[in-house]
Amino acid sequence: MLFLVRMDVLLPPDMPPAIADDIKAREKAYAQELQRSGKWLHLYRVVGEYANYSVFDVESNDELHNLLAALPLFPYMKIKVTPLAKHPSAIV
Repeated sequence: MLFLVRMDVLLPPDMPPAIADDIKAREKAYAQELQRSGKWLHLYRVVGEYANYSVFDVESNDELHNLLAALPLFPYMKIKVTPLAKHPSAIV
């Protein structure tokens, strides 16, 4: 199942930089692990925002939820999930 996921990161302005840096480092490692596994197919930055659009390929809604909930930045994110289906005019 393919999902388009928008993630907006909203770190508290008073979060100590060392804590923010640690969370971001763990986030990067986990995101790269998911990309290598083939679960996180695409990751695109939103220009001018602390946000991204990503495409996930997972077996179920529950699997996607569990992957997203395990993101170190999850407590500081606003997430919008859109299920995707193949378009009849797509050649790929």
